[in-house]
Amino acid sequence: MPPQPDPSPRPLDHLAELAGVAGRGEAPALVLKASTLNHNQLRQRVGQLAMWLTDMLPEPGARVASWAAKGELTCLLPLAAARAGLVHVPVNPLLKRAQVAHILADSGARLLIGTGSRLASLEPGDLPPGCAALGESEALQMADRFGALGPSRLDPSELAAILYTSGSTGKPKGVMLSHANMWLGAVSVAHYLGLAGDDVTLAVLPLSFDYGQNQLLSTWYAGGCVVPLDFLFPKDVAKACAKHGVTTLAAVPPLWVQLTEIEWPAEAAKPLRRLTNSGGALTVELVRSLRAMFPDARLFPMYGLTEAFRSTFLDPALVDRHPTSMGKAIPFAEILVVNDAGDIAADGEEGELVHCGPLVAQGYWQDAERTAERFKPAPAASQYGGMAVFSGDRVKRDADGLLYFAGRRDAMIKSAGNRISPQEIEEAALATGFAVEAVALAVPHARLGQAVHLVVRGDPEGAEALAKQLQRDLPNFMQPQHIHWREAMPLNPNGKIDRIALQAELNKECGA
Repeated sequence: MPPQPDPSPRPLDHLAELAGVAGRGEAPALVLKASTLNHNQLRQRVGQLAMWLTDMLPEPGARVASWAAKGELTCLLPLAAARAGLVHVPVNPLLKRAQVAHILADSGARLLIGTGSRLASLEPGDLPPGCAALGESEALQMADRFGALGPSRLDPSELAAILYTSGSTGKPKGVMLSHANMWLGAVSVAHYLGLAGDDVTLAVLPLSFDYGQNQLLSTWYAGGCVVPLDFLFPKDVAKACAKHGVTTLAAVPPLWVQLTEIEWPAEAAKPLRRLTNSGGALTVELVRSLRAMFPDARLFPMYGLTEAFRSTFLDPALVDRHPTSMGKAIPFAEILVVNDAGDIAADGEEGELVHCGPLVAQGYWQDAERTAERFKPAPAASQYGGMAVFSGDRVKRDADGLLYFAGRRDAMIKSAGNRISPQEIEEAALATGFAVEAVALAVPHARLGQAVHLVVRGDPEGAEALAKQLQRDLPNFMQPQHIHWREAMPLNPNGKIDRIALQAELNKECGA
């Protein structure tokens, strides 16, 4: 196993202590719209929020959810909740009330903090029993009146966060992450990216995702500065890079495509030291475009899954020669390729990617059945042992140890960096009453990676009403790009809808 970074200083892996581990006191740590917090102020503010939270939710391990755009609350709550001994449940701000209601009920949230417009969209019964809702501004003002809670003394294995991610079937499931999971993830990424105290990270990714949240944690671990940005147009990203002297930019492939289609002034491109990608593979053409536009920036292709945070990265020095590779294991991760016989696959042999080590999550919240399907004892060949995540992704390893993605075992749709459950879309379509049968499938798309297409059987007279209802019930990234109507669905020998036949039909219709 390659040398690992030193996770010191102590405490070894308490998530809350990422606030100011290496930060210089007066150096900027968080650039907000109306103010900037230095590292001393960051530590103080996290402590105040933590003290207020212990007053609001005195029960250890209580779940506190956030549903807001990027700002002081969403940036600091992951650390403040951890210091208070609570469990943070970040909710994607793009979700709508039905998905939010499920997450709140499933997690057993006791407090939801969000922007007023989002809270106003909730209907009676959306908040589970015993859960209070509080506006973001009100919460921050209340915290102002408290002193700062001191450093955490929790066991590093204690639960710190539940991140909800779509599965191949059913509603979103909550991935349980410990203090150690998230701390070591920050240490690992800061190490292999080479982050330093003078780095400025533009946080454009949603903070409800592990990739997005790590923008904060790894930068603060290294003592750098974060600039959160909710943008409307790609040019807003370039403007922010120029304004703040951004050195680190993380994105998913569809966003990279958009960013390569705009003009980048020298003052925006020149300071960039590193570009990171996850949430889907980069194409050879996109790699070439990024290398040409940002010749001074190192490009880090990465692969990850929420159940184990991050698994691999490709050394930027190898990107030009191996543009389609996933690279090798990140620090603190052990990656095995297991063939269908359960043995370690030979070089060039396809197998399942299995992730072992301390980055492996604690399973799915209150879902023993799905936990048992994905989290299993590590293969005998593992040096870490313990529990491992069996990803369901098929990969190959070459003679140099570089990994290459081969395909997915499940039916997940991956669009614009979002993992989308087909069943969740299908259930929403059936619930409208306009569809008798519904199948959601992925069709290759130049910008999105995959686009959602919905095949339904029902009365085509309800086509407009179905589309309008889905627009009300599903977030934008789940909306079908096209709805195909059928008089009958193809069936397989078992009498079930033949998804393979439908997929072939769609690919032909769409010229995929």
